[in-house]
Amino acid sequence: MELKTILEKRRSVRRFSPTEVSREVLLDIVRSALTAPSSRNQHTTRFIIVDDRETIARLAEMRDYGSSFMADAPAAIVVAGDTTTTDLWRENCSISATILQLAAVDAGLSSCWVHVGGRPRLKDEPNGAQAEDFVREVVGVPAEWNVECVIALGYSDFEPKPLPEWDAESSIVWHTKQ
Repeated sequence: MELKTILEKRRSVRRFSPTEVSREVLLDIVRSALTAPSSRNQHTTRFIIVDDRETIARLAEMRDYGSSFMADAPAAIVVAGDTTTTDLWRENCSISATILQLAAVDAGLSSCWVHVGGRPRLKDEPNGAQAEDFVREVVGVPAEWNVECVIALGYSDFEPKPLPEWDAESSIVWHTKQ
């Protein structure tokens, strides 16, 4: 698939069909994400692939807002960074997670990023229990890794609408030599 087509098709999808995603497809998507650029080419992003429905349903409880839809996803990928090598692990994870989502589109899947790092479990208790600690416990994240996000994946059960028109030019500033 052409990159422009992939970019046009990528949407945050929160409804999935019950169709399982094969381990081969999941592994292929993660292998693509492993090619993402990283600070000083250190490749500090780590992935935990979850295809067990019960574990995914547990992960959906990480926050009281913005994660419950995951319970119906047939797969989820925890994106974490090895903090022992660089302080830029979060940036590396973000780039890798984006590549992962684009690779998912290329494989015919839909996805949605669920933010974990720095997010509380309960919206009204920002200084209380943290989503990352919950994810850590559910899937056994090593102590030297920090979790940035979880990507929910699956086959969409609907055709997402195209992006609405917006003034993209308003996000661009030209600095031209005078």
